[in-house]
Amino acid sequence: MLPDDGRVVSNFIVQALAGKDITIYGDGEQTRSFCYVDDLVDGLIRLMESDEEVIGPINLGNPNEFSIKELAEKVVGIIGGDSKVVYQPLPQDDPTQRQPDITQAKAVLGWEPKIQLDEGLPKTVEFFVGADSSAN
Repeated sequence: MLPDDGRVVSNFIVQALAGKDITIYGDGEQTRSFCYVDDLVDGLIRLMESDEEVIGPINLGNPNEFSIKELAEKVVGIIGGDSKVVYQPLPQDDPTQRQPDITQAKAVLGWEPKIQLDEGLPKTVEFFVGADSSAN
């Protein structure tokens, strides 16, 4: 992820590392699921190495949901500092839920994510801290 890619995880981490308030659009109750890159790469490799008759779509992702508010609280808990959560209006096209159905990935590829948010988020923060210090 790039610091300015507009995704919620990178946005929250970058804001918290800079000591800025964390911006949540809407009430924060909308849910998302987060898949750590190592798990996604493993799933893609399994798909590429699967038999020819295996065709998609096959969802890869983590079905465990967290509210956007929960994510913000976890980021602040990891990074610390004085960042507060601020709320802005929810964009019209923002979905209230994102949760992949990985039934086929389990059945066809023998795949499911192993790294959950509480393990992957600190690693992601470390990545951004390292990226920030290498830019200086």
